[in-house]
Amino acid sequence: MRRILLIDDTPEIAELLTYALRDRGFDVFATGFTTSVNDLIGEQGAEALVLDCSVYNMSESIFDSVREEPGHAQLPVVIISDTPEEADKSLQKRNAEKVFLIPKPFTGAQVARALEELFK
Repeated sequence: MRRILLIDDTPEIAELLTYALRDRGFDVFATGFTTSVNDLIGEQGAEALVLDCSVYNMSESIFDSVREEPGHAQLPVVIISDTPEEADKSLQKRNAEKVFLIPKPFTGAQVARALEELFK
């Protein structure tokens, strides 16, 4: 069972997405916005990260923090965004790898498929 760290700044969405991913066989640890993401990845043994922050800059800062940590530079990341064009441009500037962008509105099934794709 793959261990996923879910960071979502909306508790209700985090709860729904946690259930949806668990139903699809993922072990999920959910939290709100945090600046200690790299510590959480290590503590939780996360094999992938799902970011769903209402302001893309929040997801972007978390993503950058993760990529700057050498041990997490290739960690699979799913980013859920209500501004996918902005997010896509930002990711392209970073030459981001092992990342999957999902526009809002989204479903738990979409996130699960994205994770499965990133684990291939």
